[in-house]
Amino acid sequence: MRYNMRQSVLIFCLGILMGTALESGVKRNPKMTYLENEAIRFGADLSIGGAITHLSTKKGPNMVNSHDWGRQIQMSFYSGPQPFEPNGKKPSDHWKQLGWNPIQSGDYGGNPSKILEHKNDGKEIYIKCIPMHWPLKNQPGQCIFECWYSIKGNVVSVRSKLTNQRDDKKQYRARNQEVPALYSNGSWYRIVTYTGNRPYTQDKTIEISRKPERPPFPWNRFHATEEWAALVDVNDQGFGVWTPGAQEYLGGFAGRPGKGGPKDSPTCYVSPLQTEIIDHNIEYTYEYQLIVGSVDTIRNHVYKERSQKNAFEFTFNKDRQHWSYSNATDTGFPVRNRLDIVLDKNHPRLNSPLLCLEASSIKTISLRAAFTTDEKQAQLAWSQHGSKIIEKGDVINFPIKSDGKMRTYNIPVSESDTWKGTISKIYLKPCKKGGKNKRLRVESIKGK
Repeated sequence: MRYNMRQSVLIFCLGILMGTALESGVKRNPKMTYLENEAIRFGADLSIGGAITHLSTKKGPNMVNSHDWGRQIQMSFYSGPQPFEPNGKKPSDHWKQLGWNPIQSGDYGGNPSKILEHKNDGKEIYIKCIPMHWPLKNQPGQCIFECWYSIKGNVVSVRSKLTNQRDDKKQYRARNQEVPALYSNGSWYRIVTYTGNRPYTQDKTIEISRKPERPPFPWNRFHATEEWAALVDVNDQGFGVWTPGAQEYLGGFAGRPGKGGPKDSPTCYVSPLQTEIIDHNIEYTYEYQLIVGSVDTIRNHVYKERSQKNAFEFTFNKDRQHWSYSNATDTGFPVRNRLDIVLDKNHPRLNSPLLCLEASSIKTISLRAAFTTDEKQAQLAWSQHGSKIIEKGDVINFPIKSDGKMRTYNIPVSESDTWKGTISKIYLKPCKKGGKNKRLRVESIKGK
């Protein structure tokens, strides 16, 4: 069977639910560190890399599932090669398609990640660890994970950082990254979110339907246009996750709904996703919040705290801003004021992160770029909300100067008859034919 970058995350989650996550006989004594206030109690387990294993109201039950080490609330990253065989070491046949996959808790064989540093001053927990590669036995990652946890009221704020130090310097393709992965116990079996095209208007939320538990996968992929999702019980109580900027989500439930504690198999999974290239030397940071309470409490918190900046404004000063490539690579990390993209394959393309953009709010897309393609025009394309493809006509050609000089190109998207409704993704096609010396440098892409 052939697997793509989306399927690897799905395979990981499915294997855990099929009972293959840890070998039999693995035992562990938790070493907990806690923060608490009048509203909530929060805990991380230092015996498994500081992954989050406890979240509750002050006196309520723990909502986090720790049936095995692939659950919890934790960091997890994906890159190539697939399979990943460091120094000839073979991964488990069951997990080999995951490729390079360090996770915070430990590996499938029961070897935990190693804590390098831990601090808890009563206000913030700091944890630094060397993660383990899930598909391999006792294979530490050539990377460092760091987490900063703090609480205020009913909210846990988390900053997570990956510092990569890989010997393998090849740039592998972008893959879905869990930012983060979350698992709740069986009582919190419902995923509630908003997937419509009128975000932040108190439009009606939906419950993500549960799939049959048999393969191919029990998870749904959905477009959370308000950037949050809640794992709640029958009374709409539980906790939510909000990762600003992440609208692509994956989630579902497996097992018998409504029952089970932290060590039991029934679980609800949800993860905000970002499609990212994980460079050999990248420093990659993301932030998220866990909000304890009702669906309305979770949603209202996001409404209050969300950024009001332009929904389509990307300046590539220090990173890729969650853009990825098809049939192209770039010069790697660190990013310094622009993307330097190598166009050595035919039909290269730049892909935006998932969006929820009202077409009528943008008349022009301003592209600050330098082309070296030997072609006289480039193309901007888009996909509509609810569609996963570029429909015929959802494109606009624009003239370029292929002399390698940085220019501002104002692309009049409003002049296209198909620029309407809600836009979910933008694509830049710099040329049709690739070549050894063809390049594109991009400083910014903005709507106005």
